[in-house]
Amino acid sequence: MSANSQTPKKNLLVRFLTMNTSGQTSGRDLPLWRQLLTQILCLFILFSVMFPIMYIVTLSLSSKTTRPSSLQLIPTEISFVAYKQVLDHPTGNPVSFIQLLRNSIGLSVGVGLVALLVAVTAAYSFSRFNFKMREVLMVLVFIPLLMPGVGLATPLYLLLNQLKIVDCGQGVTALLPWFACDGGLKGRLIFNLRDSLLGVGIAITAGALPFAIWNLKGYLDTIPKELEEAAAIDGADTNQTFWKIILPLAMPQLAVTFFIGFIGNWQEFVTSWLFLSQPKDYTLAMTLYNMTGQYASSIPWNRFAAMAVIVALPVAVVYIFLQKQIVGGLTTGGVKG
Repeated sequence: MSANSQTPKKNLLVRFLTMNTSGQTSGRDLPLWRQLLTQILCLFILFSVMFPIMYIVTLSLSSKTTRPSSLQLIPTEISFVAYKQVLDHPTGNPVSFIQLLRNSIGLSVGVGLVALLVAVTAAYSFSRFNFKMREVLMVLVFIPLLMPGVGLATPLYLLLNQLKIVDCGQGVTALLPWFACDGGLKGRLIFNLRDSLLGVGIAITAGALPFAIWNLKGYLDTIPKELEEAAAIDGADTNQTFWKIILPLAMPQLAVTFFIGFIGNWQEFVTSWLFLSQPKDYTLAMTLYNMTGQYASSIPWNRFAAMAVIVALPVAVVYIFLQKQIVGGLTTGGVKG
């Protein structure tokens, strides 16, 4: 009796579910049942991600300010009245949308660029140079990542609140805490570093640096040192090697670090809310919070949803512009790390 006749034949359903759906002649087979489970899992994740987005978009396209009584994922009307009201006058504060947008962009982009510049130089130093207490300093850089941001806000608040510029009268100004008005006068407050976008930017930069340094240091370790040695043989100094060789090679990871930092800075709320008190310095995230009321019935839900969509758009735009570098940085980091 032949071997083929001794092998029991599988029924049609088993052969259908175990058929190879990978379409490849080499590698591991992908049975149909596993392909179906993978697709179901992907559809579930897609629905979980898109559900709140579809609900907010549908809510923003409504002309009614009340919260809908039923769950609506597909808009029954297309009205841009909420977007017009938000762009004309977001809240009761006398601050225009353009000013809020300028504050958010300046804070997010400024903090992202400054933190990126400081982080890449620090990461390069940790990666390439041997100096005393190098390991200890790396651990000290990592420690702030273990602490909540709210816990670090109090010392930063007290520190930045000490730097003030006051008018002592008769054309005399003083810079506290180093200089004070004569006669123990308090003077008229002109500038408080804590209550300014500059102070908030310094505080946010301090919180963004630890992650940026650790992220870039791990990537710079993967760049061969032989490239720098070859550049040194050709006559390049340390600065030329850093700017013309290291930075271009690290550009994908720089884009990833900047994008992650930009998302956090753009959505940052706690530090700005604790530090700022003047409406002219408010950001879009703070304004979105100001649109909420004590009760759900007092919230203009269509304007709130429209504002949420507008706040989310810049992140999507930045990702589209940096998509190639971000994908390259993530894939390269995944292979090398």
